[in-house]
Amino acid sequence: MTATPARDRLARTLRGDAEPAFGAALTARTDDLSLEVEGVGPVAFPVRPAQARELLRLGHPARFGRGEETLTDRGVRDTWEIPKDLVRARWDDDALNAILTTAKDELGLPIAAELTADLHSLLVYEPGQFFRAHQDSEKDDSMIGTLVVTLPSSYTGGELVVRHLEEKKIYRGSKTALSLVAFYADCRHEVLEVRSGYRIALTFNLLLGGDTALPEGDEGAVAELAAFLGEHFGTPMSSRYGPRAATSPSRLVYLLDHEYTPRALGWSGLKGADAARGSLLRAAADRAGCEAFLALADIKTTHSAYEADDDYEYRGWYWDGDSDDDEVEDSGGPGDYEIQELIDSEVALTHWTGPDGTRLEKTSLFVGSDEVCASIETNDFEPYSSEYEGYMGNWGNTLDRWYHRAAVVVWPREQAFANRAETSPSWALDELAVMAVSGDLSGARAAAATLQPFWDSSLGARTPDDKERISGLFGKALRAASVVADPATATMLLAPFRAESLTTGDIDAFGRLVSGYGQLWTAGLLRTWFAAQPGWAYAGGPERQRWVADELPGLCAGLHAAHRPAPRRHGSSSTWYGSGPPRTSTQRSRRRPPAAATRHSPPWPDRSPPY
Repeated sequence: MTATPARDRLARTLRGDAEPAFGAALTARTDDLSLEVEGVGPVAFPVRPAQARELLRLGHPARFGRGEETLTDRGVRDTWEIPKDLVRARWDDDALNAILTTAKDELGLPIAAELTADLHSLLVYEPGQFFRAHQDSEKDDSMIGTLVVTLPSSYTGGELVVRHLEEKKIYRGSKTALSLVAFYADCRHEVLEVRSGYRIALTFNLLLGGDTALPEGDEGAVAELAAFLGEHFGTPMSSRYGPRAATSPSRLVYLLDHEYTPRALGWSGLKGADAARGSLLRAAADRAGCEAFLALADIKTTHSAYEADDDYEYRGWYWDGDSDDDEVEDSGGPGDYEIQELIDSEVALTHWTGPDGTRLEKTSLFVGSDEVCASIETNDFEPYSSEYEGYMGNWGNTLDRWYHRAAVVVWPREQAFANRAETSPSWALDELAVMAVSGDLSGARAAAATLQPFWDSSLGARTPDDKERISGLFGKALRAASVVADPATATMLLAPFRAESLTTGDIDAFGRLVSGYGQLWTAGLLRTWFAAQPGWAYAGGPERQRWVADELPGLCAGLHAAHRPAPRRHGSSSTWYGSGPPRTSTQRSRRRPPAAATRHSPPWPDRSPPY
């Protein structure tokens, strides 16, 4: 019998027995709210059909976003929106405070936090209108949810349906009272078709502020979770970087239950059960000598699957790009699939937030399945996109599904530099340079040594699209390699790059390396650069040829002028560059150089590093 990994026991402990709350339904008296619309005047409750038709005359078709576009499509969103600047909604202060306090408690938000409501829109639905499934995106950094206030009127249909995970709640309006529904912004929701009458609703953005900290939880739970972390980081796993000996995990990734946008990701904005679990995990991480970060998780799963027919199915999501409002689901149904075994799963972490709330670079890091755990499995969520591939002879009958989640990422403090470096090589190179320039050479070299297992994989370009990213890192790598004052460390930092990375703009920086580390070191680095090719190129290919034609002459001339003695040149600047790697000593011995060449100095001055 195989023992349950520590990470899975940790996730099971964090789940507990509590059912996550994602929505709350309330009612209020009509006297608690007064509504006036410019051009119509005071709105009386319940709203009569004649006054509803007056409101319609002021409305315009509500829009939504799809990709980069803002659209009006009555097949997706069919409702009338009254311009916000015409609407005056005033609450009785005591009533509003009671409503928001109840909503805060129902949603499981911190007791000491402050929840406020900011008017977003006034919507009128007439018979036949609807709003397909969508998500509300954050219009404010502190926005955590939405409050829908359905005004009393006589209508049928028009139910508000809110979903999270596999749970669905249906809310109907009232003929005599204000009907209020508060829910987290990531919950998918829709308004079903109105069959008769008029449905009129105010929507408010729920903003969370004040003291959003949660208590760390009982000591027993924190101690148990800390023990799980210690066991996880102390258990060897197979290396993700080739056939190396098993090593301890670098991190633990705990997937949260709600979705978040980059704007909303933050410790103070965690929703429902995520907030309590995040607080517990942070406390346990601190006790176990670890750090905790937040990240968005983009997940792709691939299952073997079969369907009843040969239809191709794709599902997408939209959002309201005009007002930064709603993300709307395409109409494609889930399809009749018989899902078989899981073939593959990918988790990419982006948009990192540090322990103090600092936003890190928008980089992407793929993590292994033996570093990931969750209290609720990803398959229990609704994918934002899916794609079925029928049988194609050698492959097919597979269903790919994509999900948005968020995660708490934990790693030991002694591995903090390596973990952050794997997330952001640019940050790592800057930090190494700062450490070395400030006089901490031993610290810089020790930190650089922790990069060895993954440095080549993190920087090696695999597609032409990577070239711009790699080019931006090369200058930082040259500087760091120079100031660490150690030939082996400098080689490791620069080895993942290619000769094509070197341009005339790097003459001074590269020249300092040549002068500092000497001929043998430089020759070794050049052999490394020429020997290794990106997966999208080949020796002597167009990238190399363009570099030889466009960059190499100016590079040699600049180095010759700035750093003497210069590279040996026999009528061509390609003696030590060229379209292939420099010849080895064995290869050179097979061809006797011209007599004149033997009277020249070596290609680079053979000096010891002047440090």
